[in-house]
Amino acid sequence: MSTRAPRRKREPRRPGRPRAEEANLRERLLDAAVACFAADGVAATSQRSIALKAGVTPALVNYYFGSKQELLDTFVAERMTPAVALLRENLLAAGTEPRALLAAFVHGIHDVVARFPWWPALWVREVLGEKGALREVLRKQIAPQVAPLVAGALAAAQKRGEVSADLDPRLLFVSLVGLTMFPLAAEPIWRGVFAADDLDRGALLRHTLALLDHGLGGAHAR
Repeated sequence: MSTRAPRRKREPRRPGRPRAEEANLRERLLDAAVACFAADGVAATSQRSIALKAGVTPALVNYYFGSKQELLDTFVAERMTPAVALLRENLLAAGTEPRALLAAFVHGIHDVVARFPWWPALWVREVLGEKGALREVLRKQIAPQVAPLVAGALAAAQKRGEVSADLDPRLLFVSLVGLTMFPLAAEPIWRGVFAADDLDRGALLRHTLALLDHGLGGAHAR
């Protein structure tokens, strides 16, 4: 008489994709949406164009994200917000000394663009443009995480005599954005105008830091 234990019955495979595959496909679709937003603008991007970019059917885009507005909200929450969180972490770690803070901002912007290369193009298309889809998002959700932090620290440093009294801390923050985001967004243009292929991102970063360092003034100006 056999004493072999009876075989365990194999459970049937549940319908649908495995969770890991679903997560990967969702990320791929979101990456495709970001690429389309940066290249063509939010308004011109359709679910069909995202699907073509990702190599899937439009029905899958709708399945994972629903409406275009839901997709845009997901992009803000899962792509823009982490980018700004990275910049904010750099600023908080720098402290309140003005030169260290400004250097942290410049390094932070370069770090963000290195990790999220779509940021400058999207900034030009969807933030600077009067009808940009992300203009209000940046004004109400993104900028408040960074702008008051920098402007407040610079105002306090100005009272201590570490920043020139001729500078307005609020406008200094605006200048910071211009000195970092604009050169990165316009990089293909100025490289062609000046035949500046010999300048890498490190040279651009050092140039920006030098401009800021000599422009602060105050008691510790060099």
